[in-house]
Amino acid sequence: MQARNTNPHYFSSVLSWLYRGFDAVATWVTQLSWWKFFLFAILTLTAGAILQEELFSGPGEEYVSRAERDRRGSDAAILIDESGIRFHPRNRPRSGATEPPAPPVPPDVEGPPDAPGAPDAPSAPSAPSAPPVPAAGSSGESVHIELPPQISEELSNAIDAAVEDAAEQKVSRYHKQASTWFMNFVLLFVLALFGTKALVGGKKRAEAQSQLANAAAEREAMQRQLSETKMQMMQAQVEPHFLFNTLASVEHLIQVDPPRASAMQRSLIQYLRAVLPQMRDNAVVTGLGREVDMVTAYLALLKMRMEERLTVVMQVPDGLRSAAFPPMMLQSMVENAIKHGLECKPEGGTLKIQAEVVDSKLLVTVTDDGVGFGVVPSDGTGLGLQTIRDRLKLLHGEAGKLHIAANSPSGVIAMIEVPYQLAKSS
Repeated sequence: MQARNTNPHYFSSVLSWLYRGFDAVATWVTQLSWWKFFLFAILTLTAGAILQEELFSGPGEEYVSRAERDRRGSDAAILIDESGIRFHPRNRPRSGATEPPAPPVPPDVEGPPDAPGAPDAPSAPSAPSAPPVPAAGSSGESVHIELPPQISEELSNAIDAAVEDAAEQKVSRYHKQASTWFMNFVLLFVLALFGTKALVGGKKRAEAQSQLANAAAEREAMQRQLSETKMQMMQAQVEPHFLFNTLASVEHLIQVDPPRASAMQRSLIQYLRAVLPQMRDNAVVTGLGREVDMVTAYLALLKMRMEERLTVVMQVPDGLRSAAFPPMMLQSMVENAIKHGLECKPEGGTLKIQAEVVDSKLLVTVTDDGVGFGVVPSDGTGLGLQTIRDRLKLLHGEAGKLHIAANSPSGVIAMIEVPYQLAKSS
């Protein structure tokens, strides 16, 4: 009962091992190019021919000697030499068998007794004696048939040659059959590999392409997820002190200049209406027009705080408002220009936002004439130019770039380059 219970598991293990072996061979064959496969087939056939020549081209002396031993190991031993044929039976005589009498020997032919005075009769020539022939049924005794030496030698050579020829023919047939089976096996092996490559190759290639496509899709999904996560982090990094300062300015203006406080309040509401949907939206790419509206509201608030110290020049054609653009990226560039360039400059300056398409590339440039690089150290609360570069690389690869250069006579020029595409309508 125990062996019967383990047999199904054993056969399933063998089948599983065979399937894994076939799958490994099929995978290896399909990964080879056709010229490598034909080279492998030629080498296999050549090696098979060499092995066939080495294994099945021997003289077969072992088989001849075996045939000789079989002939000598029969029930009766027959020996042919110069004296004749000797027959040595090996079977013991059966019980109750009687040995037949020996054949009578004819007496010598003699005449009657000499009569006195009778002349001597001529004697008849004696007949040649016949060789003794063993009687039927005799056993246990050697039989010797005398033959002339020449005939005995020729008969012995003929029998030995016949036995050797028969043994050699048998061995030759065996070698020929084994050689044929060996080469047929090699040919079937090569043909099986060819059929596997031709029939299973398409399936394996489709599976490989599917795996590559799935891996690419997973990488893209991970990159998109990482980009969305970073974007959400950037959106969450909208500086709270900006809102607090704006609300404090509104509270102060309510006491000293209520109409101006009301205008600032309206600008703040407009800005929050523009920025809050963007912060709730998880889209990786949005429209350039939406980003421009959010930045316009942001600059309106800043202008009420900086008054005549801030001059804004907006040059974004209406035809480019539908162009795809990463969210919060224009806001980041504008904040950097205000915080590190214009706000710290006593007399203020001009902020210019420009968009254009050059060679199927959308170029969005933010230019300021502030204090320039390195004058005001960063406090770590901004959105960060390196984060912008990382997001552009995740979204567009090498096609997305951020260029930073010094402006003349002072200030900074920051330009974002992305492929020109239309934003998806929501």
